[in-house]
Amino acid sequence: MPESGPAKRSFASEFAVRTPRRVALVEITAEVERAVETSAVREGVCHLFVPHTTAGILVNENDDPAVARDISAALDRLVPPGAGYEHLEGNADAHIKSALVGVSATILVERGRLALGRWQRVFFCEFDGPRERRVRVKVVPDP
Repeated sequence: MPESGPAKRSFASEFAVRTPRRVALVEITAEVERAVETSAVREGVCHLFVPHTTAGILVNENDDPAVARDISAALDRLVPPGAGYEHLEGNADAHIKSALVGVSATILVERGRLALGRWQRVFFCEFDGPRERRVRVKVVPDP
């Protein structure tokens, strides 16, 4: 691909996220932005995918860290750990939280950057850590 022009093909990459505790929302915006920059895509979409059944991904505010704590607390109220689930591994709540939050996100790419709103950031959501996890990124240029 020539350095002087925009990317004409999709770009795929992957990066690791080490989570600090059982439940954590870890901001990964900078890592995703690096992937978009490396892709050389100027206009298109950035697809994010988490290949784990007890984790997720979301876009939300990071200016006030209380927002991430509130999201985590609300999910715990909706799906409390150890609430008599049939799944015997002891992490049924993590599977359900992953299903609620989702394992993918799509963000527009404009002028070579993520087109996030002023307060928006990308979070990896850990529900069964601490662990080392993976995030897959695919950046696709507009036709």
